[in-house]
Amino acid sequence: MRTPNFGVPMQLDQIKAVVTGGVSGLGLAVARHLIAHGASVALFDINDEKGAAAVAELGTKSSYQRVDVTSEDGVAEALKQAAERMGGLNVAMNCAGILGAGRVLGKEGPMPLKTFQTTVMVNLIGSFNVAKSAAAIMQNNAPGEDGERGVIVNTASIAAYEGQIGQAAYSASKGGVIGMTLPMAREFARIGVRVMTVAPGVFHTPMVDGMPQNVYDSLCAQVPYPSRLGTAEEFADTVAFILQNRYMNGSVIRVDGAIRLAPK
Repeated sequence: MRTPNFGVPMQLDQIKAVVTGGVSGLGLAVARHLIAHGASVALFDINDEKGAAAVAELGTKSSYQRVDVTSEDGVAEALKQAAERMGGLNVAMNCAGILGAGRVLGKEGPMPLKTFQTTVMVNLIGSFNVAKSAAAIMQNNAPGEDGERGVIVNTASIAAYEGQIGQAAYSASKGGVIGMTLPMAREFARIGVRVMTVAPGVFHTPMVDGMPQNVYDSLCAQVPYPSRLGTAEEFADTVAFILQNRYMNGSVIRVDGAIRLAPK
């Protein structure tokens, strides 16, 4: 029986990554994890104050650029600059996103189309925009084990599967992220670039800090096991696993404590 040669996994200290939405929440957790293991990380976001604070915390292996992920030219130029500064680019992590909450038929009438458009523009089109421009750079990398030249990881949500009332725009945008994962992975196979998506459940991020305690406790109780919100570090661990396991490609990983969202 022939024993497969797995080769050497991507080492985290060899990573030169761009993380969108990188100055807070899940994106910052990924950046922390990667830099703690020797990687170089460029943070793309639109909050200059938090960007400066993040770089002050993360040190010389990090940088911050103000980038609107919906700008085609802006993203392409920012990725080019980040790659030049880091001496390459082999990981693109899409964490930039907005909630876009609101009922389709609210108390004040139908949802303004602009709300739906903006949510899809940032969450879906922004992720696509970064992915395609990053892949254009990665295809020129020298091939590593198995011919690998890079990895793109997107962030979806379990709301893509069980969207609640008031999440039509958000669920649609995240469903689109899931939908493009496999065809993009299949296309990029020829250049040795993997594409994966993580679909987190209910995580403890700055967005939940202002919740009343009873609401927070109720949310935790809905998670079968463990009955708590996910931590940003658990999300980062999942991303690190994806980066180091080359057989992870074209799939979506739910990280959610077995929760399935109720209608509301």
